[in-house]
Amino acid sequence: MHCPCPPCRFNLLNAILKGAIARRWLVVLGTLLVVLWKGQTITQMPLDVLPAFAPPQVEIQTEALGLAPEEVESLVSLPIESAINGTPGVTTVRSASAAGISVVRVVFNWGTDLFQARQWVTERLQQAQSKLPQGVETPQISPPTSPIATIATYAFTLDGRPSSDSAKCDLIPLLSIS
Repeated sequence: MHCPCPPCRFNLLNAILKGAIARRWLVVLGTLLVVLWKGQTITQMPLDVLPAFAPPQVEIQTEALGLAPEEVESLVSLPIESAINGTPGVTTVRSASAAGISVVRVVFNWGTDLFQARQWVTERLQQAQSKLPQGVETPQISPPTSPIATIATYAFTLDGRPSSDSAKCDLIPLLSIS
């Protein structure tokens, strides 16, 4: 039976606290067991220097010089997308077509081995090569880079120059003026 009055709730809390104080060795032992158990669990956790914050992705670039964006999409991007669909572990296939170039990005399930995924995509691209028009370059898989590398590329350049050059040419002269 639940009693809403404050004294009853405090009595229950007091009883729990009195029991914990009376059996403090049991509380300490329980705490130590939990700490040891969690400490052992932490040592078994996978540790990565740069944990993945995006699922594995493979990017395919194909040059189709002389083709308009609409032609690149229909003659290059769509056949590659069709060949890639059905690859094990693929969740999303996106493409961007511009004048003379097709970029297809294949996103895989979390936990998929990136090198295995690249192998699967390579096999599918070999099948798709025969469906591409004459004069289109062989589709190329971009090197595996993490999104961190892309961020770092943008972060360490200023006006197309490395930030160290900007520091030497712009900042040092400003700092030396007294």
